[in-house]
Formats: sequence, C-alpha cells, structure tokens
Amino acid sequence: MTRLFNDPATFTEDMLAGFLDANSSYVVGVPGGVVRACETAPGKVAVVVGGGSGHYPAFCGVVGQGFADGAVVGNIFTSPSAREAASVSRAAHGDSGVLLLTGNYAGDVMNFGLAVEQLRREGIDARYIPVTDDIASAAPADITKRRGIAGDFTVFRTASAIAEEGADLDDVERVAIKANARTRTLGVAFDGCTMPGADRPLFTVAAGSMDLGLGIHGEPGVSSHSMPSATDLAAMLVSGVLAEKPTDASDRVAVILNGLGRTKYEELFVVWKTVSALLAESGHTVVQPEVGELVTSLDMAGCSLTVMWLDEELERLWTSPADTPAYRKGQTSQATGARRATDEEASASVVVATADHASQTCGSLVAQGLSAIATQMTAAEDELGRIDAVAGDGDHGRGMVKGTTAARIAAATTSEQGGGTAAVLTAAGESWAAKAGGTSGVLWGAALAAAAQRLGDTGTPSDHDVAAALRAGHDALIALGGARPGDKTMLDALGPFVDAVDDAVSDGNDWRTAWLASVEVAQKAAAETAELRPKVGRARPLAERSVGTPDAGAISLAMCIHTVADLIEENKQ
Repeated sequence: MTRLFNDPATFTEDMLAGFLDANSSYVVGVPGGVVRACETAPGKVAVVVGGGSGHYPAFCGVVGQGFADGAVVGNIFTSPSAREAASVSRAAHGDSGVLLLTGNYAGDVMNFGLAVEQLRREGIDARYIPVTDDIASAAPADITKRRGIAGDFTVFRTASAIAEEGADLDDVERVAIKANARTRTLGVAFDGCTMPGADRPLFTVAAGSMDLGLGIHGEPGVSSHSMPSATDLAAMLVSGVLAEKPTDASDRVAVILNGLGRTKYEELFVVWKTVSALLAESGHTVVQPEVGELVTSLDMAGCSLTVMWLDEELERLWTSPADTPAYRKGQTSQATGARRATDEEASASVVVATADHASQTCGSLVAQGLSAIATQMTAAEDELGRIDAVAGDGDHGRGMVKGTTAARIAAATTSEQGGGTAAVLTAAGESWAAKAGGTSGVLWGAALAAAAQRLGDTGTPSDHDVAAALRAGHDALIALGGARPGDKTMLDALGPFVDAVDDAVSDGNDWRTAWLASVEVAQKAAAETAELRPKVGRARPLAERSVGTPDAGAISLAMCIHTVADLIEENKQ
C-alpha cells in the first residue's frame, strides 16, 4: 500500500521536487519533467523518454550520461500532456534533433505524437517511437497493438547509447526500431498496487494464485493461474518469451528480470537461478543481465522477464557506460557543457480575441458550466476510479478532476478578460489537455477546441450552431483517437447524445430543450457500454474482465452532460 503522501492530488509534484533535490548533480527540472543538468552537446541527438509516473526508476531515474537526455513526467499512470512532452523535448534539444520514446499506450501515442508535430512546426527535427514488447497484450499478428512494459528499458537504453556516441537522428531512430523488434516481455502479478490516498488496490489476486500478462499501470493480468514455485514460474516466463524469438536472431541476449515494486530482490534472485539455467540450456548466452527494479508499478507485487536478442551493435550499446540517478554501468567520461539553470515556463500573455457583448455573455455561461462540471467530477472521482480499475489503471477519476479543474480556472480567467464563447472554450480545452494528460485529457481538449472553432466569438450561437458544435467535437474525437462506435469508449455515449440533439433541433426545438431531452440517451448509452468489449486503449487486453462494467470515460461524459442539463434547468427558473 502507498502510505507516505501529503495530498494525493499533488503526489507526483511532491515526488518530483524531492527527486530533483536529491539528484541535483544529474538533473534539473523543466516544465513537464526533467533534463540533464548539463546542456546537450553540439551534434548530439537528444533522447527524451517518458510516460506516467509510478514506475521509478523509469523514467526520470534514467536521465544522465549514456542514457536519456530528458524525461517527461505525467501523473501516476497517466500520459503527460502534449504541452509537457514538447516542453521537455525543447529543453533537451541541442542542435541535432530529438527522439521521443514511450510505451505503446493510447494517451502517450496521442500526446507525444502531437508534441512531435508542434516541435516540427518550430523547426526541431523530432521523431517518436512507441515500444511494443508485451507479448501477453496482443497476438504476434497484432504486434503494433502490444503495450510497452519493462522492455521500454532495453529500447530506451540502446537508443540513448548510440546517441551518446554521436550518431545522427536517423541512426538513433533505426536502433530504437531494431531494439523494439528484438525485445519481448512477459510478466506476472501476485497482488495489485494501491494509488496514493486509496483504501484498496486497483485489483486483487485470489489467494494461492497469480495473474499472467499484467500491465505496468495497475492493470490486472489477462489470465489467472495457481501460484507456482519459483522454478515453475521461471519456466513459464522463459518458455513464453523464447516462443517469440525472432527468426533471424542470434543466441546472445540481454535479459532483465524486473521487480514491479513489492517483490524482494532475494526473491528475484531465486527466480533468476532457474531463468539463467533455462536460458543456457536453450543455447542462449546472457550478456550482462539486470535483476532488480527497473520499471515498477508503484507497490505491485510481481515480476517480468524481458529478453532482447542482440547483434554486434546492440550488444555494444547494451554494455556501454551509463551514469544516471538510478542506473550506473562502467565508467563514463566527465560530463561537459554548460550547466543548465532551473527553467520555469514563461507565463505567456493570453491574447483574448475581441468578442461582442452577446458572445461575452455566452462565454460567461460556458465558464459557469465548466465550473459545475469540475465540482461534479470532484464528487465522482472515487467512483470513476473504481470503474476504471476493473480493466484499466484506475486513474480516470483523478484525471477528470485535474482536467476539469484546470479548465474551470482557464475559462473563468478568459471570461473575466472579456473572452467570448470560442475564447473561453479554447482556453478551457488547452488547459484541460495540458493538466490532465492521458487519453481523456487530450480528447476533451480536442473536442472543446473543435466546438470553439465552430461557435466563434461573435453573437449568440443559434440552435443549429450549438448542434453543429457538438458534432464538430464528436468528429474531432474520432479523428484524433481513432475509436469507432462499439469500441467501448466515451464516443459510445457522445455519439447517441449528439444524434439526439441533432434530431431534436432539426424538429424545431431550441438547443436547451434538445439538450434536456437527450440527457437520458447519453446516460443509457453510457450504461450499455457495460456489455461491450473494449477494442482500443489499456482495457483492450482485459476485454473479458471489462464485460459487465461500463466504460469510465462514457460514464464521466454522461455525468458532464447531466451537469449541464442541471444548469439549464436552474437558469430557466
């Protein structure tokens, strides 16, 4: 259980402050994460890794010589925002481009992909690769759908090492792709992890059993098995990973037996005794193995086995020197380059578009609505987290609170400055995406931005304008997230609601009446997601467990719709 915290809402910020102070000779803080204490040398590609926190020493603990140049640090188990990923990448960049690396999770893929687009617009050559090593999360034919778990470490390490040698961005990217293609991981859990402030774990494992194929974000495994002996567990892990040996691979391997947070080193060494023997019996030569905690999941009890099949280049990179707060190997040369100053993000002056009085009045109403939604999300945080934990990582409630709180503040500030409908929605969407991170954060941000563009900052939107803005937000979710109706996402509640509003407005109803009449449609559609099997996102590998529980994103969206309806009713009186 995670026992030591102040305010659970600021756990990540408090952790990062302590980490930076304890490791000031290695790293400095920048908005969104950390970078090396010394500036990136001319001619060196910057490698930026990241994702949600809760995995220490991944990801901030591996920033240093021979390893990463920067790490983007999101909330517990939640993707950092695109703004944060771009900020850290910008700070880490020297003059030779940036390679961004994360595990393959929907929120990371969307946010880091958007960051790459932003960096390129600024003239920085940026690339992005998600790691796909988890063999339990998808079949070999669907390898691009696999999660990135402890295999993140081998990919991050080798790409960083060749960047340290002075390779250009094409070569650094090539090595990352090669390492990913040659890395496989299989993990097991003996018990779930507990989020700071929570009174129960995200999932539990029945006594005398274990879960096979866990994720590193508090997700349970894909199947349950009787608890084996250390020998039998080693055999299960080795046989599972070796079954996916690439056809052209050599017999020399880099191997990680990774603890997930609550499995003692002594236990790992007992398992390693058999893992090592079985790998030798299979004809493999292990090169500088790692046994210990490298990619954790808060206090989860469990372990995973990662194998990367080596060629001459990968072996050289895997064994090269590194010196970071949490990972050291060999002897590195003394760091050169000017020491960075701690960087604080400049508070950009917000330029609010000129809005007429009618639009300013609408902007004020939008800000009121977002304030009410933020209050509702705070009240629903625990329930949304509980729903999300059934087949996900349990962070949806916390993410919605962070996102809506940021949106409320931004909307209120913009409205007070005379912003109209579009300005208020745009500011709210940008802040929601920046502060919430994750999949839902970036999707809500995109939806609000699309609606804002349709409504504008002049006059009072007509009933058809409001219906069209809802449709624009809906279409933005599809374009960015790639989900479709039936995939068990927030889209399954939003789609029927937007259709119902469209129909009601087309029949001559004003948008408020249409909204009130469509609330039940959204709630019913959200509840009916319980019978769906997720086809995208972190819940996809746990599709069967998800059946019977509604999608947390659909439920929270229906709550937001209902909250706005309550505000409409209040303003009618």
